[in-house]
Amino acid sequence: MKKSLLVGVFAATALMTGCNKQQDVKVTAENDKVFYSVGYMFGQRMKDLKLSDAELMAMTQGLKDAARGTKEQVDLKVYQPKIREEFQKRVEAHSQGVKVEGEKFLEKFVSSEGATKTASGLAYKIIKAGDGAKPKATDTVKVHYHGTLIDGTVFDSSVDRGKEVSFPLNRVIKGWTEGLQLVGKGGKIKLVIPSGLAYGDHGAPPKIPGGATLVFEVELFDIQAGEAHSPDDGHGHGHGK
Repeated sequence: MKKSLLVGVFAATALMTGCNKQQDVKVTAENDKVFYSVGYMFGQRMKDLKLSDAELMAMTQGLKDAARGTKEQVDLKVYQPKIREEFQKRVEAHSQGVKVEGEKFLEKFVSSEGATKTASGLAYKIIKAGDGAKPKATDTVKVHYHGTLIDGTVFDSSVDRGKEVSFPLNRVIKGWTEGLQLVGKGGKIKLVIPSGLAYGDHGAPPKIPGGATLVFEVELFDIQAGEAHSPDDGHGHGHGK
């Protein structure tokens, strides 16, 4: 998300979602549903901030005042620089608890399933070694993958979509780049990827929370040497950068 959009995106959420105790709105008109959808999608990005009702109401009032052309109640030059700092602080605070649970899950995966933990913190278990060459980071791989959170919630799956995916191995999250180089063509691997090798404190809203440890099962079908152009599928959190 670009910096210039930060204030508008976050401020838009509160009014559109109608999330305060004073006035919850039941959306019925077709045009209202359009704007409700805008608010809901933005609101999903704010879930981890744990905003209070008072904070949501203040945000709502700010959006109303701006949309109606009413003079602002605060000096924006003073408070605009504080926005990123406050949001960053809350995102990091939320992600810490998520990270702790992820670390416990990863260590249990290593101890109870005989998985291996690498120096980077990635944990993996070879389900099927494969009998072909292993890919290099600069190669393009063709795979099927199934991605879940540690509670089993599926956030993305080419298996469920029924379509294999090809992408450059050096243009994905670090856990994928490292992990796929450990299995041969025709093989299958299970990866448990800590947030530092995935999407970090910010996650990939709305499906992946900040600090989340990710679980993937990946089957490697083919390897194409050298740099590829672009993924043939826009889906897949294996494609995150």
